[in-house]
Amino acid sequence: MNLLRFFVRTCRGIVVFTVLTALLSGACNAGLIAVVNKVLNHPSSSLKFLGVCFVALTFGKLATNYISQFFLVRYAQNAASGLRRDLIRKVLSVPLRQLEEIGAPAILVALTDDVFNITQALLAFPIITVNVAILLGGSAYLGWLSWQILLGMMVLIVLGGISYRLLMRSAFGCLTRAREEEDRLYGHFRALTEGIKELKLHRNRRAVFLAQHVQQSTEAFARHNVAAESRFIIVQNWSHMLFYLLVGLILFLLPAIRPVSIPTLTGYVITILYLMGPLAGVMSSFSLFGRANVALQRVEKLGVSLAAAPKEEYSSARTLTEPFRSLELSGVMHSYHYEREDANFVLGPISASFSQGELVFLVGGNGSGKSTLAKIIAGLYLPEAGEIRLNGVRIENHNRDDYRQIFSAVFADFYLFDSLLGLNNPNLDAQAVDYLAQLHLDHKVTIKNGALSTIAVSQGQRKRLALLTAYLEDRPFYLFDEWASDQDPQFKAVFYLQLLPELKARGKTVLVITHDDKYFHVADRLMKLDYGQLEGFAQTADGLDPLLHTAD
Repeated sequence: MNLLRFFVRTCRGIVVFTVLTALLSGACNAGLIAVVNKVLNHPSSSLKFLGVCFVALTFGKLATNYISQFFLVRYAQNAASGLRRDLIRKVLSVPLRQLEEIGAPAILVALTDDVFNITQALLAFPIITVNVAILLGGSAYLGWLSWQILLGMMVLIVLGGISYRLLMRSAFGCLTRAREEEDRLYGHFRALTEGIKELKLHRNRRAVFLAQHVQQSTEAFARHNVAAESRFIIVQNWSHMLFYLLVGLILFLLPAIRPVSIPTLTGYVITILYLMGPLAGVMSSFSLFGRANVALQRVEKLGVSLAAAPKEEYSSARTLTEPFRSLELSGVMHSYHYEREDANFVLGPISASFSQGELVFLVGGNGSGKSTLAKIIAGLYLPEAGEIRLNGVRIENHNRDDYRQIFSAVFADFYLFDSLLGLNNPNLDAQAVDYLAQLHLDHKVTIKNGALSTIAVSQGQRKRLALLTAYLEDRPFYLFDEWASDQDPQFKAVFYLQLLPELKARGKTVLVITHDDKYFHVADRLMKLDYGQLEGFAQTADGLDPLLHTAD
């Protein structure tokens, strides 16, 4: 029912059109059966007229099939594209913290397998509708031959309906469990692609990964799918058995109970045997529609979980128009809860400020909250308490997206696009070539029409390409999270002694998360975090505060 409601909600006109053409197709089929039965039982009838009727009904059946399938196939692809776009819009409008809690595997499965299964059901909808219409048309013809016999058939139909309901409920339960296992399976796929080096280097880890994680998930996924398919097969064969039982009763039992004319008997047997094909088509669709229904439930559940998260407002109209002068954090807090350890990590309260043209280093031990603070400063994490002010204006949901536009950032877990998306500077290629030379990448990477020739370079060089993108964005506030950790000593010196001072000279505010105490003197100011608490500030021009020497 969820799937049918989705069809009606998203393509009401197409559904109505498909149903009407399917009914016409069913009527044509019923007419064809009547013509065939008429010719078989009354060979003296007007064969010329019946032949014309046969050709017309055949053409009508083929035409209605083609029209309904053609229009729905075109719409199905548009509906699948729209569904994916809608999910992606929802993902983009949900705060980063909530997306991390939902998990990448659940989102990936929804965008791939779930949408594919729904699309397959959309594509099959006209065929199934036509088969149902054929069954209805055949039933109408049977009723015209003898409504008393059709009434007796209803007993078998009710019996089949009850058994169908019970088996379908069990099958859908198996499909739901299989779909839940698929999320875990996609998590293992991600571990395979991202942890392939570690798996190759450690035999025992690789064996446990295969034997316990992959094998258990794949076997559970297959087991639930087999259980569901076996129930669908049982339903299909049970329906066939009822049909053959019906034919047997009509041929052998009915004449012994009451007299039946040969045309009626022949018409019933031929019609029932003919209807077995459409019935098989309908029964075989149970698996397809069952998977699509479960997929739709998961997509809607994901949509609800995305919808339940606080939405971020995006607007083409800017609400913050003044040039960057200052940024202030006042009592900002953020917390994590670790269920396994039954413990909390609380960052803050943090109060700090940044001014135009200032170079600040953020230091502290691993797990002290540096990256979390950077994401709060950049507007990616919402503070649970306190406030952020840009040029004295409080940052809230309605202006947070504008606030983010002042930042260019390279995070530790950065993603490198293969083109300079969203940058429309007419001199973009020329500027990029100059920066490639400064970053010592001009011998490996070229750029044409904003597209990078390759991103298959070392991790350190990929970070330089990410820095290239940040440079070309030319925003007032730069944020680097352990950017120099993957650089060789020579280029690390270039970063701290040349690139950062150049950014400052251009009036940019720069916040650098670092452990490189050798270059602390480059900063105007250092901030230290210790397990979520900001311990203090130090002006490097006046010498380092002793607490900063314990950053590692």
